[in-house]
Amino acid sequence: MRLSQCRLWYYFLKMLSCSISDGEWADVPEDQEKMKLKEKIFNIIQIGDKSNPISRMFDIFITVTIVANILVTFLQTFDELAFLTTVFKGVEYVTIFIFCVEYIFRIWTAEYLYPDKSRGRSRLRFLVSFDGIVDFLTIVPVFFLSGFVIFRMLRVARIFHLFRLNAKYDSFNVITTVLYEKRNQIISSVFIVLILMLASSLCMYSVEHDAQPTVFRNAFSGIWWSMSTLLTVGYGDIYPITPLGRVMAICIAYLGVGAVAIPTGIISAGFVEQYQRKSNISGLKNEDIKEIAEVFVDKKYAGKTVQDMEEANQLTVFLILREDFSILPQKDTILRMNDIIVIRDENENS
Repeated sequence: MRLSQCRLWYYFLKMLSCSISDGEWADVPEDQEKMKLKEKIFNIIQIGDKSNPISRMFDIFITVTIVANILVTFLQTFDELAFLTTVFKGVEYVTIFIFCVEYIFRIWTAEYLYPDKSRGRSRLRFLVSFDGIVDFLTIVPVFFLSGFVIFRMLRVARIFHLFRLNAKYDSFNVITTVLYEKRNQIISSVFIVLILMLASSLCMYSVEHDAQPTVFRNAFSGIWWSMSTLLTVGYGDIYPITPLGRVMAICIAYLGVGAVAIPTGIISAGFVEQYQRKSNISGLKNEDIKEIAEVFVDKKYAGKTVQDMEEANQLTVFLILREDFSILPQKDTILRMNDIIVIRDENENS
């Protein structure tokens, strides 16, 4: 590693050691001032907290930092911009340093993200969570940028860092919610596509191998052809020439249209259901009002998601009232202490 990379690695480890010193991983009582500071930092770095203007500004700042980092990584591939290498490296090191500080703060305040766990367990839980892994993979490549290819490929993880940030807001969260709720159907449709791809590749290899031994050399060549056909890509580099192979290609092409339409229809139906759910609040009838209740969130459900509460109590959460804000709930929305949730009992409704 170069000297600048070693220095950055040194400062990162130093900040990490400071965040876990003085019994931080054990359940040692902390003074009130430190707890207040930690809670303030958590509220600021918490993604998607629309009730906190400073948190919103921090989200914008991190978004700009991520975009700058990705843009610099992209521009570094142009030989014409080689004279700006020093500038690109400076921007990259500054942005990585910001990511390191954010990562350390998220580890330090993880007990507020998982209030039902001890201090040490909450931090371990964050480290192995999706957010923790994405944050770590965002930092690692800069220390091994000139090393193995795998570390250079990890720079792509910075894009997922941006996805993770946007996923906490309603505009992007609709997509992630639909994909999560329809995951079983999507997996089933993908499995069907894979089965069709494997079967068509073996059939095409059996039919075309003797006529084109250099093109359909093995089953993998058939998989490449079936993939481009079933997914309606059609690169044209491999194609059948025998009459039977062409007949099979026509049938497989029709199957490909249906194979692509299945997951598309599932996702489209999920979007319709999601937006219908959002309109349920304004579409409630007068006779439904008696089934509506407002409930304060206590320690039992603070830190849990809306989905956890709905599944545990067989109810539907329509709205979350948090301070002066009204929040449309998503499945992964985390409830906070003293939130007021507007619910309807599913048992009463049925």
